[in-house]
Amino acid sequence: MQITTDDLSGPEIARFLDEHLQQMRAISPPESTHALDLDALRRPGITFWSVRDDGVLVGCGALKQLDADHAELKSMRTAPLRKRSGVASLLLEHIITEARRMGFTKLSLETGTPDFFLPARKLYEKFGFVPCEPFADYRPDPNSAFMTRAL
Repeated sequence: MQITTDDLSGPEIARFLDEHLQQMRAISPPESTHALDLDALRRPGITFWSVRDDGVLVGCGALKQLDADHAELKSMRTAPLRKRSGVASLLLEHIITEARRMGFTKLSLETGTPDFFLPARKLYEKFGFVPCEPFADYRPDPNSAFMTRAL
């Protein structure tokens, strides 16, 4: 598998992210859906990666700078046919390494509380993330789980 920085200009990644947004909107109420669209992911302060296996897009993830020391993990997604195949672990390890290299000392995330998100929460726990209070512009939400880890 190959992880590369993606400029979000290709139609394949646009479709992949659109599917992600549609799925998040189908699972979570609008006020609890915090997934970023393509335009938001192109903003300064966000680095986006794609994961390909033999040229096939199998995953993606992003890092959003919150301040000089703190970044947020965004847009983690694995292709449905590749779930539980190591794509997310490989990508998460890469993003943590890159966050450290960029000088961040803290990495946080928001994910859902419904059962659909349980595999994601378990993955984050495996990588040292622990529950935390809402951060940045987030507010308490029964549909959101907030997690963080020191780098």
